[in-house]
Amino acid sequence: PVAHKNYGIGIYEGIVTQTVEGIKSDYLFIRYASNDRLYVPIDQMHLISKYGLSDTPDVKLNRLGGSEWNIAKKRAKKAIKDMTKELLEIYSARRVKIREPCPPDSTWQKEFESAFAYEETPDQLEAVSLIKKDMESDKPMDRLLCGDVGYGKTEVALRSAFKAVSGGKQVCVLVPTTVLAEQHFKTFKERFAPFPFIVEMLSRFRTKPEQKAIVEKLKT
Repeated sequence: PVAHKNYGIGIYEGIVTQTVEGIKSDYLFIRYASNDRLYVPIDQMHLISKYGLSDTPDVKLNRLGGSEWNIAKKRAKKAIKDMTKELLEIYSARRVKIREPCPPDSTWQKEFESAFAYEETPDQLEAVSLIKKDMESDKPMDRLLCGDVGYGKTEVALRSAFKAVSGGKQVCVLVPTTVLAEQHFKTFKERFAPFPFIVEMLSRFRTKPEQKAIVEKLKT
């Protein structure tokens, strides 16, 4: 499936050679609903982008000359404008908001970090330093940490979480899968074990009574 900027969603069928007004050229052949066909000159490839997954079997195709695609584009533009407006309002509110800053690193924080079994990379140390600086500010933190698998993002998260709970806060770590939840739960529990902090995990692998008990403990 591909999306043409002007004509919408169709199925890319390959490159074909066509002769138009005596000139032979290559075109991208895109099939639309009702077996409509579109031949896009190679020099207009920039108008086409991949759509969805290559093995998407039930993608809804547009019709050439129909109004569906233009309506969809208008809806998308409106949704983007609405989202942008909402984000601007959120960030404006955050800029003027004052919160209680986290205290400077405690002795426990230093002990916690020294228990790390590996040598920190320069990027890890820089990320931790910048995050701590944010956390010790009276402004809400808004930071994105990026790194490939195995580059030590979890350790940065652990140290940030420890700093927060040392300051009397609660920390919630959201993950996309139950497997990852189990992995992080094991890591956090092991690292936090020498200190008087409670680590719990909420997922569908917890029974209803267990989930209820964890939520109640969070409240109190």
